[in-house]
Amino acid sequence: MSMMSASSAFVLTANVTAATGPSSSRNSVSFLPMRRAGSRLVVRAADEAAPGTSSSEGAPATDVAPAGAAATKPKPPPIGPKRGSKVKILRRESYWFKNVGAVVAVDQDPKTRYPVVVRFAKVNYANISTNNYALDEVEEVKA
Repeated sequence: MSMMSASSAFVLTANVTAATGPSSSRNSVSFLPMRRAGSRLVVRAADEAAPGTSSSEGAPATDVAPAGAAATKPKPPPIGPKRGSKVKILRRESYWFKNVGAVVAVDQDPKTRYPVVVRFAKVNYANISTNNYALDEVEEVKA
């Protein structure tokens, strides 16, 4: 007996009793026959949403926000120069040292080593016009 016929005859039954209420879930397992060699296993498990109209008055249920969401921290101020601003390059080994370029993006993650992406008007020897710099390697200039 080939592997294809052995896998298509296999049936898996779940020993799950039907439960009513908010903790009930729906599970299904299917083996679909394929024309090519091999088989496919599809497993789906989905939790059903709790019914929203369980109140005796028939009023629509309202979602209650968690208590921790009300006391969220304010956003920290953005780091680095703004997008589109002109910066002067202070990295000595850079091709664009003492040149001015435009900021394309600034990564706000404090763990990023070179968060400032700068685009220049002229290209370097490798035909590249952008480079990443650290915050202390760029100086914002008046446009």
